[in-house]
Amino acid sequence: MTTVFTTMPSPLGDLLLAGRADGDGPVALIAVTAPGQRGARAEPEPDWLPDPEALAPAVDQLTAYFAGTRTTFDLRLDPEGSEFRRQVWQALEDIPYGSTVSYGELAAAAGLPPTAVRAVGGAVGANPLLVVRPCHRVVGASGALTGFAAGVDRKRWLLDHERGATLF
Repeated sequence: MTTVFTTMPSPLGDLLLAGRADGDGPVALIAVTAPGQRGARAEPEPDWLPDPEALAPAVDQLTAYFAGTRTTFDLRLDPEGSEFRRQVWQALEDIPYGSTVSYGELAAAAGLPPTAVRAVGGAVGANPLLVVRPCHRVVGASGALTGFAAGVDRKRWLLDHERGATLF
């Protein structure tokens, strides 16, 4: 299996996109990261191959999202993570565009007990698919903008953008 990558400009900075090409259809997206994002790859791995064409569908959809003309993504996803993390990440996809949920609400949506809230927070923070899996839509129980691996300012920007408050 080959890992391919490209970069794209965005209001969050130049995003690094990576995917796995397995010969069975479109590339499976494994990462979308922003510069300085905590716990994320800042640069491609040495064995990754540049392939903007293979990742063009993801670039096109992200470009449309940032332009305000797309609210959901239709991409093949295959990030690495434990079964618990994958369960939480899947629940992220059900948070509607322009909405927010608390970590407790996300735990419930993922079928997890309230005692799992801290672990859910860890899984959200480890989400490797920035924007595509909308971890920015998860807030504290009081509605406060809590930690975000790409930075709280970017989280605020994304939420404002989705609420129509972002000016280009």
